[in-house]
Amino acid sequence: MTGAVLNLSDVAFDWAGRFSLRVVDLRVAKGESVLLLGESGSGKSTLLSLICGTIVPDSGRIEIAGQDITELSASKRDKFRAEQIGVIFQQFNLLPFGTVADNIMLPLRFAPARNKQAGDALAKATELCRALGLPDGVTNIKATALSVGQQQRVAVARALIGRPPLIIADEPTSALDANSQAAFLDLLFAQVHSNQTSLLMVSHDPRLGARFDRVIDMQDIAHVERGAA
Repeated sequence: MTGAVLNLSDVAFDWAGRFSLRVVDLRVAKGESVLLLGESGSGKSTLLSLICGTIVPDSGRIEIAGQDITELSASKRDKFRAEQIGVIFQQFNLLPFGTVADNIMLPLRFAPARNKQAGDALAKATELCRALGLPDGVTNIKATALSVGQQQRVAVARALIGRPPLIIADEPTSALDANSQAAFLDLLFAQVHSNQTSLLMVSHDPRLGARFDRVIDMQDIAHVERGAA
């Protein structure tokens, strides 16, 4: 593992005096899997929003694949995020009116370089579905017709297609029992390693730690302050 795909340095953000977050240093190397642990209110969601560029820090640097995203305009951050980051949302955020293929290939519509990397997008979507244990022909089915576990795998395929250098996973195993968690992580790590992608997963569950290259506790990297309600 060489080089840093993600590098935060002296990042500070304040929500109008109600909540402030400061992260001195956070790095994820190329090909590294990192579990970020934190309870509710520890600043995890704010940190992910900063990394994804949906909010901008008051100070500090957030480098992804060598680019400091704090230097980009809002529109350029949106384009950069589409190209460089695959996101697995806790609630999946699949398009209910779209097929599985529509959902998996959606990021490629906003990311020309990632689209080029994917090659034949439909073939790649089908390949990812097969690798993630989804049934043959699933790409033509509406996403809402799938089970929760199958929808979760579609969300993983959507994040992985086009091989973005960084995958952000927000509590993707929170609704699963222990056996389902293990099976899901087996599939996720197999694809992350195959795609040589870095993984930053956020969770409140320390039992997942053994699966990752490194475990970081939010308390060790972040300082949070709350103002008056």
